[in-house]
Amino acid sequence: MKKSLVATVGVLALTSVLFVQAEIKRTASGKPDLSGVYDTGTLTPLERPEFLGETEYLYPWFADLLNWAAGIAIEWASENESDPDREAPPQGGDGDNTAGSGGVGGYNAFWIDPGSEVFEMDGKVRTSVIYDPPNGRQPEMVPAAQASIAARYKSFLYENDGKASWLANEGPGPFDGPESLAPSERCLISFGSTVPTISSLYNNYKRIVQTEDHVMILQEMVHDARIIRIDSEHTPDLNRKWLGDSIGYWEGDVLVVKTKNFKRVNGLVGADENLHVEERFSMAETGNLIYDFTVVDETAWTQPWSGKYVWQASEGKVYEYACHEGNYAMGNILRGARLLESEWQGPGE
Repeated sequence: MKKSLVATVGVLALTSVLFVQAEIKRTASGKPDLSGVYDTGTLTPLERPEFLGETEYLYPWFADLLNWAAGIAIEWASENESDPDREAPPQGGDGDNTAGSGGVGGYNAFWIDPGSEVFEMDGKVRTSVIYDPPNGRQPEMVPAAQASIAARYKSFLYENDGKASWLANEGPGPFDGPESLAPSERCLISFGSTVPTISSLYNNYKRIVQTEDHVMILQEMVHDARIIRIDSEHTPDLNRKWLGDSIGYWEGDVLVVKTKNFKRVNGLVGADENLHVEERFSMAETGNLIYDFTVVDETAWTQPWSGKYVWQASEGKVYEYACHEGNYAMGNILRGARLLESEWQGPGE
């Protein structure tokens, strides 16, 4: 009787395991098939609000309240501020960036899509994407990195008063040429980090196409196809890219991706050419991806930091992102700057 009971329990356990495995898409070789479209937007903040300290989780009912409030806000914005066909402001150049106020205007709520809810993991609602350090916040930057960033952006700190007031300062100006503008303004990289992937204001969709020796992640922002080579080696350190050089390998059902050889300026704010990123992709039974990443950059931050959140499986598509800043605005920015410089009269002139 006991042997029969043990055998029955064993069969049930094995059946349960096989059932779970069957729920996960797999390739012909048995690896989890990560192919599909995912929405990486989330209302869970990257960094935990300081007042929460080391409180990692929220009560589920509080998360429901946050999601409800977010839904109301999105609906209100859709009804009151989201006309995609609105006309441009009547004039620009007064420094006010509010649509309809005479400033140059900007994106309205129709285009903003940061996500619609906070994510749950293991039945718990996290208070931040970052889980290490324990306070859920990025560690302090090293002094040299702080000084480097301050020096890099010094020439860009001026009041947008509709005049070429940057000419009052010595050194290069913010609009001297295309190379003086940020890479995201030049449509070279996203203004939101894609390595590691961090939720952005919009365009959070990713499409994964997987083969036995490559994994491709198509980024909606900013139209990059990230190629990850499986069981390969990194290219020479001199071969540096905006998204770095990525190689991957399987640890059981987890795809581990290691990326290095970034350019000095890349998509992760604060990072430099010494950035190393490790990512771990796990397929959940729901079809979602569990995304876990660790950032190491000893010349930028005083210690490594790690985050984890859910990529939601989607039936949507990744459409082309037409970056008009590079297509049209670049020429207008530079022409406008030359015009303002020709009209410039400095203090006391």
